[in-house]
Amino acid sequence: MIIVISVILAIVIIYKMFMWQPQFGRLPTGERLEHMKRQSTYKAGAFENIHDTPQLTDGANFFSLMNTFFFHKPKRSKPALPLPTQRVDLKSLAPEENVLVWFGHSSYFMQIDGRKFLVDPVFSGSASPLRFTTKSFPGSDAYAVEDMPEIDHLIITHDHYDHMDHGTIVKLKSKVKQVITSLGVGAHLEHWGYAKHKIIEKYWHEEVDLGDGFGINTTPARHFSGRTFKRNQSLWQSFVLTTPTKRLFLGGDSGYDDHFAQIGAKFGPFDLVILECGQYNKFWKHIHMLPPEVVKAAKDLQAKWLLPVHWGKFALSLHDWDEPVNTVTRIAREEAMPTVTPMIGEALNLDGLQELPRWWDGLQ
Repeated sequence: MIIVISVILAIVIIYKMFMWQPQFGRLPTGERLEHMKRQSTYKAGAFENIHDTPQLTDGANFFSLMNTFFFHKPKRSKPALPLPTQRVDLKSLAPEENVLVWFGHSSYFMQIDGRKFLVDPVFSGSASPLRFTTKSFPGSDAYAVEDMPEIDHLIITHDHYDHMDHGTIVKLKSKVKQVITSLGVGAHLEHWGYAKHKIIEKYWHEEVDLGDGFGINTTPARHFSGRTFKRNQSLWQSFVLTTPTKRLFLGGDSGYDDHFAQIGAKFGPFDLVILECGQYNKFWKHIHMLPPEVVKAAKDLQAKWLLPVHWGKFALSLHDWDEPVNTVTRIAREEAMPTVTPMIGEALNLDGLQELPRWWDGLQ
C-alpha cells in the first residue's frame, strides 16, 4: 500500500511540475477573474457560447475520435513538397503601403494607413506545448520574430496554441506597443512578462478607440479556449478593425452561427473578411466551419473580398492539407464571392485586391 501511495504521489508531483511550465500560461485570478464573472456568458466557472455548442457531434466520442485520428488519417495530410514562399522586408515598407502578409494558418501582418498590426503569430514551428508534436509543414516557416518591425497593435483572438504561441509572444515583447485580446487572456501575457498597461482585454460587443480614425470592435465567435485540461477560462472572439480608409473583419476561430449576419448588419460591408477555412470535421462542426459555411459567413458579413486562412501550416484535422482552400475557392466561385489566396509571405496589396494564381496546385 505504501508503494502504491508513493507512486501515485510521485505521478501527481511530476504532473504538477510539468503543468507549471511557462508555456501553459496562468489562469485568471483576482480583479480579472471578478470582471469575468460579471459577464453574461460566464456561468458555472467558465465562459459559454451564445448558443449551445457541443464539442463533438454526430455520435462521436473520445474513443471513436482517437480511433479515427490514429488509424484513418488522410493520405495527404501534409504536402509532399516544401511549400513555396515569398519574402518581404517588413521593416522597409513605405508608410503609405497598405499590405497584408500571411504567414500560414491564422498568422498575418498588416500595415494599414501607417499602423502595423500582427494577428495570432506562431513562428516557433509547432502548434503544441510539446515542440516535437504538431510540427509546421516544411517550407512554411518563412518568417521569424526577428523579421518583424515594431508592432503598434498585437491582436490575439484566443489562447489556443495555434493562435497564441508562448515562444513567439515572449520574443516579440520588446517590439510590441500594445496588445488587444479576449477577456482573461491577459493572465497569460502578464505571466510571460508583458506590462499590464500594455494589455487591453475585452468582452464581446465592446469598443476600443485607437485614435486618429483607428478602432476595434470586439465581436462574438463560436468556439472555446484553454491551454490545459480546464477549458473556457478565457474568452474567444472576432474583431472588427476600422482604419481611416478600410474596414476588415478578423474572424479568429468560429463555428457557423447567426452572429455573422448580425455583425454584417451592424458593421458591414467589409473591404476584406479573414475567415478560418481549415481544420474542420463533421465531428466538431459547431466549433470550426465547414467549407460551405465559410462562404455563407462571408456573404452574411457583406464581404467585398474573402481571405481564407487556418490552413497551409499545420495538420490539425482529418482532411487533405489542401482540401480546405480547394473546396472553399470552388464554392466561392459558384457563389460569386471574390476570394484572394496569397502565397505565404506574399505582400497582398489591400488597395488593389485581385484573384491570385493557385500556387498550391501540383504540390500534392
